[in-house]
Amino acid sequence: MLGDFSQRVTKVLGGLADIKSDDLKEALLALEATPEDLKPHLETAQGKPYYRTLLYQDEQVELLVMNWSQLECAPHDHGESYGWVQVVDGASLHTVYEVKDNKLPEELFEERQEKGNLFFAPKKGVHKMKDAGGTGLMTLHLYAPPISGMIVYDLNVCAACIVSDDCGAWWPEETRQKVKEIKLERSK
Repeated sequence: MLGDFSQRVTKVLGGLADIKSDDLKEALLALEATPEDLKPHLETAQGKPYYRTLLYQDEQVELLVMNWSQLECAPHDHGESYGWVQVVDGASLHTVYEVKDNKLPEELFEERQEKGNLFFAPKKGVHKMKDAGGTGLMTLHLYAPPISGMIVYDLNVCAACIVSDDCGAWWPEETRQKVKEIKLERSK
């Protein structure tokens, strides 16, 4: 089973070139990922909002699977990448923000995403997620190009941080993961 899924991933994603948003969505759906396909790649989140595993990466795309704890991730963008997120199991509470100039992100709306739903993550779009049902959220993320230069926001201290590629959507604990800190202004 694990081999079948890995082969599907390589077959579907290996041939992508000149990628558009709809191509990513179709590719994610073509994977037909099930919780059983993904569980072997996951571990406990251990004090973080989620545990993630990189399933596939080339110069064009990256595919990540995440299983979520009861913590919510910090508001963040995906650098110069865009992509699609699929709820494979459970339900997600998804919050979308607007960022203007050098100001603190402002919440635009919140929506619940159920098992099977897909939602778009635009380039420079800021959002956060968490497990909405407490029953075990599992998500699959497909981005183009692979994420680099992600910005994570700390709304409490009015700051942002460009994080290293190995940091998740939380304020980095290790100094080496802080590429650049940015002081923000509160909106009036």
